[in-house]
Amino acid sequence: MRSPRPPNGGLVFVLSGPSGVGKDSVIDGLRREALQLHYCVTATTRPPRPNERHGINHYFVTPERFEAMIAAGELLEWARVHDNYYGVPLDEVRRAFAHGLDVFMRIDVQGAASVRARLPAAVLIFLAPESLEELLHRLNARGTESEHERAQRYVHARWEMEALPTFDYVVVNRQGCLTESVAQVRAIIVAERCRVQPRWVTV
Repeated sequence: MRSPRPPNGGLVFVLSGPSGVGKDSVIDGLRREALQLHYCVTATTRPPRPNERHGINHYFVTPERFEAMIAAGELLEWARVHDNYYGVPLDEVRRAFAHGLDVFMRIDVQGAASVRARLPAAVLIFLAPESLEELLHRLNARGTESEHERAQRYVHARWEMEALPTFDYVVVNRQGCLTESVAQVRAIIVAERCRVQPRWVTV
């Protein structure tokens, strides 16, 4: 028999990868599937981009508020990336589990390592570009960062790619093949739910 879901517990899926690889696009595709997932909203101190909304895309907070959340232990993980703080409020996970939902979070590679350290049973999925050159092209086409910021992100991406062996799965998000990438991530979620001993997490 399959191991039963623990009270106030569930599965935790982490999608990570370099900036510009298409993590948000993959999540948008997953949201159109009936997967019974809670998509965690991360907190950040960076300013919102055009069309981003507080509480939907991120919780946009001041550095002072973020540091208060760190001090109070209110974050599952947090990191400072490109001069801004990012982190997952622990209450996001607790609320999802209380409603019988599995958790899906989109975080950077540093954050994924922090989640693995705190929640060893979390399922880590690395979304990779076809190549770093293709990633640079995407960052240039996005046009949401300055030339200096793009250069920083490219250098950081080289380091992030080195973390790939620490993940459970890798999905290569090829240009023009978003549907295939979404299908692969969906297959990972379904497969993990079918395990005889699912990787249950409790917080």
